[in-house]
Amino acid sequence: MKRTRNASRTRIHLRVRKKIKGTPERPRLNVFRSNKAIYCQIIDDLKGHTLAAADSWEQKGFSGNKTEMAKQVGKALAEKAKAAGIENVVFDRGGYLYHGRVKALAEGAREGGLNF
Repeated sequence: MKRTRNASRTRIHLRVRKKIKGTPERPRLNVFRSNKAIYCQIIDDLKGHTLAAADSWEQKGFSGNKTEMAKQVGKALAEKAKAAGIENVVFDRGGYLYHGRVKALAEGAREGGLNF
């Protein structure tokens, strides 16, 4: 049986999620990447609540490529996290390689002041 790319990514994500848990002290920064947009949220897995979220659709008036957009989204999420009192997070790359847009989002979040 041939697996699709998304099915393979889901398997990798589930394998990673066995090891990563978001706590109130260090919530999980989750990333989802589509062809057009990138979404990220900070999640407390013990309560099952989203504490902060950002996506590329919120970034109005931005001109640049998708990698630069991902960096902006990371910075926007870091600002929202700071407002919610969050400084330390666990990075969940969502089954994607730590490369390209996912890496840019992580670097933007670090520049914004998040520690992981």
